[in-house]
Amino acid sequence: MSPMAKRNGIIIGGLMVLGLGILGLSLWSQNPMARAEIAKDAAPFKDTPGPNLVIQIDGKAHGTVVIDLLPKVAPKTVAQIVTLAKMGAYDGVVFHRVIDGFMAQTGDVKYGKKGGDLSQAGLGGSDLPDLPAEFSNVPFVRGIVGMARASDPNSGNSQFFIMFQPNADLNGKYTVFGRVISGMDVVDAIKRGDGDNGTVTGAPDYMAKVTVQE
Repeated sequence: MSPMAKRNGIIIGGLMVLGLGILGLSLWSQNPMARAEIAKDAAPFKDTPGPNLVIQIDGKAHGTVVIDLLPKVAPKTVAQIVTLAKMGAYDGVVFHRVIDGFMAQTGDVKYGKKGGDLSQAGLGGSDLPDLPAEFSNVPFVRGIVGMARASDPNSGNSQFFIMFQPNADLNGKYTVFGRVISGMDVVDAIKRGDGDNGTVTGAPDYMAKVTVQE
């Protein structure tokens, strides 16, 4: 099963991959937040320590999620995510598709703003260019953050998803760009979808504020 949503009439997949390497905590242990909480199944792997994406979630779920970005694994994707966050593009964007035991998807800055018409949430992206695929051998495990995309591998833009549980079917097929290092309990509390293919109806949880910690 892969994370899918419809965008411009095309099936969109979103995958998150996390590090598999049994390579020790050397790089990650330098980050005090990483020492405080590492996603349960997210094994450490070597990468250049990057900035953190700090997401304040409101709604049914409430709290802060910190995502360690992985610029060595997906440099172009990380750069675009950071740009959108610094623009404030993600502020107020809902989790439009959430499947229990699988993943929570968000990031539609065009159609996914809280308080607006959410009937097309999941069909849009941002005004920035689509991204080339940056597939890696980082596996999709709990806490991994990946880019959603259409059937074209080079169609990721702004939407991303956070894995609740491992899903090997996604490995090597979607771009992994980060992993949750704090606040996985907040992710676990995100309102699940009750509509078609995990669509969240009613009042979805949303990203109230998204900032970057360099």
